[in-house]
Amino acid sequence: MANLEKAIFAGGCFWCMVAPFDSLPGIESVVSGYTGGHVENPTYNQVTSGTTGHTEAVEITYDPEQISYEELVEIYWRQTDPTDAGGQFADRGDSYRAVIFYNNGTQKEIAEASKKRLQESGKFKEPIVTQIEEAKPFYPAEDYHQDFYKKEQAHYKRYSIGSGRAGFIKNNWKDA
Repeated sequence: MANLEKAIFAGGCFWCMVAPFDSLPGIESVVSGYTGGHVENPTYNQVTSGTTGHTEAVEITYDPEQISYEELVEIYWRQTDPTDAGGQFADRGDSYRAVIFYNNGTQKEIAEASKKRLQESGKFKEPIVTQIEEAKPFYPAEDYHQDFYKKEQAHYKRYSIGSGRAGFIKNNWKDA
């Protein structure tokens, strides 16, 4: 079996962060969950109350021989508004902030270099404010949040459009 690695990304509502990674070659799993806070095994209601310190995120298990961490980071950027420190799209607050959580020094270096390249590219007039933080324990979300884009396709599509995410991605990442 391959030596699998994990990547953890937060980019607003975790429902919208699963599909972009889920069917890529080398991806073993994408799990919606919570990380970065101080409460063990938090619930969705606890996290969205803003009292746990947790952020909605996805934990991606991948085979680095098929897809690199650097490729995952580049895909991550194209799912977010990296200039928004107050949340993502219609979802506001710390539980929806954009964060790349690194699991080791190599991931940290790759994420920081990628962020620097994006800032220097001039793609956005505003500064790139996505945080890069050391990973903390990751807690899977409740079952009904897992693979939401597959189980609730119509709801997911309405949410993606209604939140402003789909339009932002189309308008700002069309060249990616």
